[in-house]
Amino acid sequence: MTKILIPIDGSAASVRALEQLLQRGTAGLELHLLNVQLPVDGNVRSFVSSDELNAYHRDEGLAELATARALLDAAGASYQQHVLVGHPADQITRFAAEQGCDEIVMGSHGRTGLLQLLMGSVAAEVSEKAKTKLTLVK
Repeated sequence: MTKILIPIDGSAASVRALEQLLQRGTAGLELHLLNVQLPVDGNVRSFVSSDELNAYHRDEGLAELATARALLDAAGASYQQHVLVGHPADQITRFAAEQGCDEIVMGSHGRTGLLQLLMGSVAAEVSEKAKTKLTLVK
């Protein structure tokens, strides 16, 4: 069975990547949806318990996965969903390696030039770091 990782950040680009994958078909695929939440820094940890923070990340991650889950459910595809906390590119590439994924299919926001330089690009970082086949969808 071929393992496919689909990072979902709640954007239209990530939904387009999933839709393109669904057009290819899902027979024989083990699908993993992944949402990466950014860690909460600063003084927040002084006022919020670890359990509350974990619940917040889980709830936010599941909310961002909702559209992707609905598409896969409508297609009758089976999948697993995961929510991690950390730097997105690092978590995506680490998860793909640890799970033995054969391919990462992800959306790219299509930023170029100065905008990409200023804002960065998770897709570009994943492209540089991943040892796994990567398919980017604009």
